[in-house]
Amino acid sequence: MKSLAQLRKEKGVLVAAHRGTSGGNIPPNTIAAFDLALKEGADILEMDLFKSLDGEIFVFHTGTEPCYLDRHIKIESKTSEEIRNLRLCNCDLEETFLGVNSFDEILEHYKGKCIMNLDRCIHITEDVMRAVRRHNMVDQILLKSDTSDKSLKLVETFAPDVAYMPIFFMEEDTASEKIESMNINYVGAELVFDREDASIVQDSYLEMMHKKNRLLWANSLVYSSRVPLTAGHSDDISLTDDPEKGWGWLVDKGFDIIQTDWTYHLVHYLKDRRK
Repeated sequence: MKSLAQLRKEKGVLVAAHRGTSGGNIPPNTIAAFDLALKEGADILEMDLFKSLDGEIFVFHTGTEPCYLDRHIKIESKTSEEIRNLRLCNCDLEETFLGVNSFDEILEHYKGKCIMNLDRCIHITEDVMRAVRRHNMVDQILLKSDTSDKSLKLVETFAPDVAYMPIFFMEEDTASEKIESMNINYVGAELVFDREDASIVQDSYLEMMHKKNRLLWANSLVYSSRVPLTAGHSDDISLTDDPEKGWGWLVDKGFDIIQTDWTYHLVHYLKDRRK
């Protein structure tokens, strides 16, 4: 599998599909959603992991059970057998025929196909990496996490050979020097900022990161209209107003990877821009 840096050099700005491509009768974080995202041109599949009560890893964004299971439960408190009996709901809260995929199913299905960004799993890094190594897929994995000492130590201990990006929130990068001193494969950083004048989005900082051959990840997706992840340069403004105000601004700034909920539209925008 080609590295992120190789893919960036060959393809230009890379597209990360946030939980795959979902909508209609296809729920997110499923093989169906991930397959659709790849058909639409995604380079990276972002997915959320959790561990069942009896220790098996599954793919689902905990906390969204009312949205995608139509019930107020904590899915991580269920056994693997109970989870396999669940059926995901579509956008109208109607039950589909799709269940919650296990991480092993996901790994086997995408072996040799794409880069996978594993999210919300830093606390179970040991178990996650055990599964990844069992499938011989270290070269397809991208881990991201906060920059706490605990999280970085987990990466250093259990995933030193895996591509890793810290997440820098809102203001300064206070962790690069610490990460550089550790046995961590520091390939880039996810930058989250609500203002254009945040230090982590100034040209001097971005140029410095690029000189160190680090890739920069931006989130054009919108979790909440009240919490901008890229100072308003989002999927929403790109789709409803002008893509140059959203995706174009991020590209011009020098971001190498854009995570989106609208894979097809972003992929085609980037293709048209390169013409």
